[in-house]
Amino acid sequence: MSHSADSTGPGTSPGHSGNENAHAQRGPGRRKWLGGHPVRLLTAAVFALAGLLFFTSFNTAKGTNIRTDASLLKLSDLIQERSRKNGQLDESNAGLREDVDSLADRDDGSTDAEERKLAGLEKAAGTSALRGRAVTVTLDDAPPDATAKLPGYPDPQPNDLVIHQQDLQAVVNALWQGGARGIKVMDQRLISTSAVRCVGNTLILQGRVYSPPYKVTAVGDPDKLKQALSDSPEIQNYMLYVNAYGLGWDVQDDGTVKLPGYAGTVDLHHAEPTD
Repeated sequence: MSHSADSTGPGTSPGHSGNENAHAQRGPGRRKWLGGHPVRLLTAAVFALAGLLFFTSFNTAKGTNIRTDASLLKLSDLIQERSRKNGQLDESNAGLREDVDSLADRDDGSTDAEERKLAGLEKAAGTSALRGRAVTVTLDDAPPDATAKLPGYPDPQPNDLVIHQQDLQAVVNALWQGGARGIKVMDQRLISTSAVRCVGNTLILQGRVYSPPYKVTAVGDPDKLKQALSDSPEIQNYMLYVNAYGLGWDVQDDGTVKLPGYAGTVDLHHAEPTD
């Protein structure tokens, strides 16, 4: 996912006290006013207001229960269903791409040099699988009831306890800076048109939705990748929240792994070189 998370300390609520003598003095006067003609006007006004509220509630509900979050649940279900469908389409697209490549390899009339050039372009574009030594970074939300773990820090606000778009972007950018030859976020390979976006505390990546913990795997020199993570100012800032409030952070050497090739569609249909 960019957002900022500023912390402030807890506030206080002012108290109030009554004055029994003042209430006793105002009491007889209030009862006297209500005992006269104005009480009927007040009663009529109350019934009119109640009728207006009932009508407004009926008009808003339209026969549904406005106390429930059913509409939000339906929206959430729709997003999850679309995410699953996008995943199935990606798998289908990958299968079709393999069939096309297999047919093209039979006899396309290309030379060995052209085949090597095409393989290099596919590798650079991220559409072919990549094998090599890798590092995986895991980010996770802090417990919802977390408190400050270090002295001098204020109690956390809700935004301090969740992973933001800027945090994932910082990890991805640092890994590219560290010489990563390929990066996978969750189960999807990143390409030049990939965008890491967060809505709330969910990740939306190439039409699919994910929840924390988030895993980012990069193939490259593990030492250089980890050094780039340590040198990133954005990640150094993130680590303050890790230490203060318990946000999740873990970096692991994965040994040799195989990143899948990108299987989705590409929005960018053509490009022109710059002078």
